[in-house]
Amino acid sequence: MENKMNSITISFVLLFCFSSSLVRTQSDSCSSRLKVSNLIPFDTTTFHCISAWNAQGFILRYAQTGQNLWSFILSAPDPNSYISIGFSSNGNMDGSSAMAGWTTSTGGSGIAKQYYLGGKSSSQCPPDQGNLQLVPNKTVVVSQSSQLYLAFQIAASQPKSHLIYAVGPQGTVPSSSYYLPTHQSQTSTSINYATGVATSAGSGFSTKRWHGLLTILGWGLLMPVGIIMARYFKHYDPIWFYSHISIQGVGFVLGLAGIIAGFSLDDNGVSNVDTHKAIGYCILVGGILQVMAFLIRPDKSSKIRRYWNWYHHYVGRGAIVLAVANIFLGISIAHESGSWTVAYVICLIILVICNIVLEVKKYLAKDDDL
Repeated sequence: MENKMNSITISFVLLFCFSSSLVRTQSDSCSSRLKVSNLIPFDTTTFHCISAWNAQGFILRYAQTGQNLWSFILSAPDPNSYISIGFSSNGNMDGSSAMAGWTTSTGGSGIAKQYYLGGKSSSQCPPDQGNLQLVPNKTVVVSQSSQLYLAFQIAASQPKSHLIYAVGPQGTVPSSSYYLPTHQSQTSTSINYATGVATSAGSGFSTKRWHGLLTILGWGLLMPVGIIMARYFKHYDPIWFYSHISIQGVGFVLGLAGIIAGFSLDDNGVSNVDTHKAIGYCILVGGILQVMAFLIRPDKSSKIRRYWNWYHHYVGRGAIVLAVANIFLGISIAHESGSWTVAYVICLIILVICNIVLEVKKYLAKDDDL
């Protein structure tokens, strides 16, 4: 009986080792030759190969196979869902274009689609849209030995160097409308196409977020605080004046830096971006006019001082109103999480409450003087 049990145990161990070995031989790697090269509609002999995403077993092969012609093959263990690769100018998913591929549950036929990644929800990533110039009849999806291969060619002098990888939820393929279900995981890297060296994207702020943060701090928060200082603290002369111009100066510089950061953003296909830019330019002009107003302000005894005050007050308030509206529009365009909106709304509520309290206090003080 004991010998029989030992034989069964040994059999299970051998079976496990054989299965593990089989799985390893079925998986793709840069040290193994491409097993489906005969099924790819272009030459694959001179490709670079990198381990693109170790956690999901993503392997990327690529090469410049002609003038302004690039060929790519992305492979991964078949998740019974889609695998995708996106091309971004700044490492952000939003605003980039991606290729996704999967096999259907019936028959195993492959489907590949280009997507424009307009946001984080499925409805914001429409199929058959994007900025990749795909070469016709050179896109294919192959599933072999539990490995999924997505091959395609694009016409470009050089593809964008920030690559975004994603894998769909296990066992879920896109529906007949071809909209992708939300990915179960994603990562991004930056690649040097000449050397084949890829580095993981950092966790710091992107240019887009620096643009948003600087403009929110400068135009959306410090500028209103500067106005509050000028309206309610003039009895602390001259402290109120120096506080006012200091806060406004810092706010203007931060807002200007945010606008400069925004110049480098890739906004191809982003809705409402022209409106956002136009409002931003109006705010910038208003800020410059305020700086000029400070430099050429007339003496208090001057007859035109009253008109200068009107100009200074209303141009400044108008710029702040536009800034607040444009901040909310920018958060919407960037498809940032709701925490950005909530945080800014809380800050605005605090400013409004302070403004109301100080306004009431000023009104009561005026009554006491009477």
